[in-house]
Amino acid sequence: QGLGQTRFVCTSVPLDGDVCAASALGTGSAEELKGTVLQLRETVLQQKETIMNQKETIRELTAKLGRCESQSVLELPGEAKGRKGFSKNTMGDLSRPHAAETLSQLGQTLQSLKTRLENLEQFSRMNSSSQTNNLKDILQNKIDDLEKQVLSRVNSLEEGKLSPRNESEERGKIESTLTSLHQRISDLEKGQKDNRPPDRFQLTFPLRTNYMYAKVKKSLPEMYAFSICMWIKSSASPGMGTPFSYAVPGQANELVLIEWGNNPMEILINDKVAKLPFVINDGKWHHICVTWTTRDGVWEAYQDGTQTGNGENLAPYHPIKPQGVLVLGQEQDTLGGGFDATQAFVGELAHFNVWDRKLSPGEVYGLATCSSKALAGNVIAWAEANIDIYGGATKWTFEACRQLN
Repeated sequence: QGLGQTRFVCTSVPLDGDVCAASALGTGSAEELKGTVLQLRETVLQQKETIMNQKETIRELTAKLGRCESQSVLELPGEAKGRKGFSKNTMGDLSRPHAAETLSQLGQTLQSLKTRLENLEQFSRMNSSSQTNNLKDILQNKIDDLEKQVLSRVNSLEEGKLSPRNESEERGKIESTLTSLHQRISDLEKGQKDNRPPDRFQLTFPLRTNYMYAKVKKSLPEMYAFSICMWIKSSASPGMGTPFSYAVPGQANELVLIEWGNNPMEILINDKVAKLPFVINDGKWHHICVTWTTRDGVWEAYQDGTQTGNGENLAPYHPIKPQGVLVLGQEQDTLGGGFDATQAFVGELAHFNVWDRKLSPGEVYGLATCSSKALAGNVIAWAEANIDIYGGATKWTFEACRQLN
């Protein structure tokens, strides 16, 4: 009556329910239902937008993954362009560092073998031995073949042709050949022994690894004083690493010389530390000596025959313990092992001698100037028969004293 157009809303009511109350409730429920529907519609639109964004993200990640798989370029050091390392992938978490590191080490090992052959070639020219020349040619051909194998392996990795199993087999074949090659070159180098004194050799550690080192066959006795001298050459940065470490049962840092990271070179005795004023990582040969006595822990440091620093209170009244392991080129975290590649020595080392007394300034100067009257260590003397080498560390004729003379 006088309401104009009307609308009827049907509401189900229980048989014993109040029709009027149910009518009012039905009207309210319709409004709530309308609001709920609008909210659901808004939620659906938001979820649809989120799904579209996620699809776009998935497409981007898929594209990056494809680039990582198809453009994993692994380069060998020492190639024509002279670049080192390997290219960085778009997504660092999908890179292949193990394959790249392996190939890099193989390439540098081959370069090291080439250097040894060049040294042998010079030796053969001076001695004009036809047998030496023939062996050199054979070994050079072997190295050329190995380089082709490594390059072939790089190409296979880039094209994704090598499965992990095939890659492992290929690596095993190449490393087996390298081991054989190392042995043949070492045998050839041994032929030079008759033409050089037993102490005129040097060790070379071309890579920062946790497996390349030399071990002194003798241990140190209990010592209340020492002088440790050596020739050293390195341009490694940051830090040349650990020229030597001596560990004993219960103490891995009984006696260590180390230059790690951006820190100066340090001498450690029973975990006590003294910083040494050496400046030697310029790629040139330098002669260094460190002397120490347990009384008051007095120490002196010499570079190229001149005292550059001294101090005291370095592990005072602590004798160097016997029955340990003396390693060249690595820092020991456990007795005879526990090597860390970041602390490995990179460079060349020669004439490592140890005395159980403090050398005089004149004696140190004689060593640094390659005097014919220079003494050999009375505890450890530098001689090929006293050193075992491992992991591809190389050995050839020491030239620094010849250059000085």
